[in-house]
Amino acid sequence: MRFLHTMLRVGNLDRSIAFYRDVMGMELFSRRDYPDGKFTLAFLGYARNPEQAEIELTFNWDTASYELGTAYGHVAFGVDDIHAVCDRIRAAGGKISREPGPMKHGTTVIAFVQDPDGYKIELIEESSRKRA
Repeated sequence: MRFLHTMLRVGNLDRSIAFYRDVMGMELFSRRDYPDGKFTLAFLGYARNPEQAEIELTFNWDTASYELGTAYGHVAFGVDDIHAVCDRIRAAGGKISREPGPMKHGTTVIAFVQDPDGYKIELIEESSRKRA
């Protein structure tokens, strides 16, 4: 078994693709309309499966926004230089909702970015991660 993708429902597909492509640096691998179901799926990532998992953006044509709820947490990405990545994201128009620094009660350096629909993305500086 292997991890394939994470699906996020989005209210504006073009805006979300632009964020994940232009701000987060992902590549758009596919975009397909399903007229009978009135939805579109777009897959993005840093590498295609099976090398890495992807993000699936689901756009339901009749829904402009969603309640994120209290169960969803975040998607996490490992980075080499968290300060440089945050600077690049900020320069591209992305919103840093938590500046880089050690996590509460630990030493792992993290930051958070928020996408246009309000989903949280955690950035984790790989060199600061302690592995069990």
